[in-house]
Amino acid sequence: MKYMNANKVLPEKLIVEIQKYVQGETLYIPKPETEYRKWGTSSGGRRLLDRRNAAIRNSFISGSTIQHLAEEYYLSTETIKKIVYSHKK
Repeated sequence: MKYMNANKVLPEKLIVEIQKYVQGETLYIPKPETEYRKWGTSSGGRRLLDRRNAAIRNSFISGSTIQHLAEEYYLSTETIKKIVYSHKK
C-alpha cells in the first residue's frame, strides 16, 4: 500500500466531504471486491501448488505411501494427508 496525497488525486469537493469525517489522518480506501484476486493468481504460485497437489494425489492413488510422499515433497505427513484426503479434484 502506498501513500498518496489526496490533494493530487481527488476533486476538491470530495476532499471537503471527507474532511467532515476525518482530518489529518491516514485513510485506507479498499479496492472494490470485484478487483480482489485470490492468493497466487498474479504470480502463478497458486497454479504451481495446484499442480504439485494433483501430482501428490495421483501418486497416492497409484500406491505411494503418505510417508514416502512427505519425504519426496519435503512436507509433513499431516500436510500430505490434507492434500490426499481433500475433496478437491
